[in-house]
Amino acid sequence: MQQWKLPICEHSILVHFWQWPNSTTQPCRPLCDATTSGCTGLSSDIKTCQERGIKVLLSLGGDGGTYSFNSPDEATQLASYLWQNFLGGQSGSGPLGDAVLDGIDFDIEAGGVEHWDELAKALNGYSSQRKVYLSAAPQCIIPDKHLDSAIQTGVFDYVWVQFYNNPSCQYSSGNTNNLINAWNQWITVPATQVFMGLPASEAAVPSGGFLPADVLSSQILPQIKQSPKYGGVMLWNRFNDVQNGYSAAIVGIV
Repeated sequence: MQQWKLPICEHSILVHFWQWPNSTTQPCRPLCDATTSGCTGLSSDIKTCQERGIKVLLSLGGDGGTYSFNSPDEATQLASYLWQNFLGGQSGSGPLGDAVLDGIDFDIEAGGVEHWDELAKALNGYSSQRKVYLSAAPQCIIPDKHLDSAIQTGVFDYVWVQFYNNPSCQYSSGNTNNLINAWNQWITVPATQVFMGLPASEAAVPSGGFLPADVLSSQILPQIKQSPKYGGVMLWNRFNDVQNGYSAAIVGIV
């Protein structure tokens, strides 16, 4: 995911909890193989982003596989694991080498719906030692099936809502009403900032929701920027953005 306005860049390193806690042995497998120290090469890249004022978050979940917690205690255990190995704990060198990430992103789209609130609260508890930024990427249908209880804890800094792949709350054929109505609901959640998540091209969203950049500029931004919770625009994804040039068309106005 890619966000504009705030200096936030999210490293989307997906962690799939198929059989938690056993899955923590390979937390970066989709991008690299942690079992052979293959993720440590990302350390210098992460530090370079952070030196430029860009926050780097580890994204949990995704739309593939199944992952869930069996109890609140498992959620607390995972929070401890993430703190110790990614966020500044005492493990020394984690799967990403000596890089210390800025926070955790919840991209929970499959699997179980329980105990994500306990995970969020447990992670937030570590902010007494070092600020742990928390973000969430819910679907635009509100309340979100998987993330509502977590978001309602009020501990999330950023919520980038996916206003696509859901006809009831996305832009369609010149009609902006569903999109704006859904936005007006989302800015009522107890989060510091809310981002409008959009596809960077039609190819990025087979189920629809692409919003042309000129429509965003002329019809959407003048309305949503009025909210004090407006944080900016999130784009899915960087590959399609490069192909379509979407961010270049909007970066000066978000």
